[in-house]
Amino acid sequence: MSIYVGNLPFAASQEDVNSIFAEYGTVKSVQIPTDRETGRVRGFAFVEMETDAEEMAAIEALNGAQWMSRELKVNKARPRTDRRSPAGRGRSDERNFSQRY
Repeated sequence: MSIYVGNLPFAASQEDVNSIFAEYGTVKSVQIPTDRETGRVRGFAFVEMETDAEEMAAIEALNGAQWMSRELKVNKARPRTDRRSPAGRGRSDERNFSQRY
């Protein structure tokens, strides 16, 4: 299981996120995605902890908590879905689909 952390302050580092979650158990990993073009933090993170019980404790304690002047949104992460269209086309092809057929 993985934890989604939303409304993350842009100044938060992996070490910052690790330290706040470490209060609830052993943190296995912290991922803070960045924008491909700008390299800037996107404002959310994914945290994995050692056990489900530790993850649930962190979610219950930190969801809605104020941290670095932001109200955190903390919940179970949803499984990643494939965003590609069935035919492997980008969005521009999808919009023009009716025009071609």
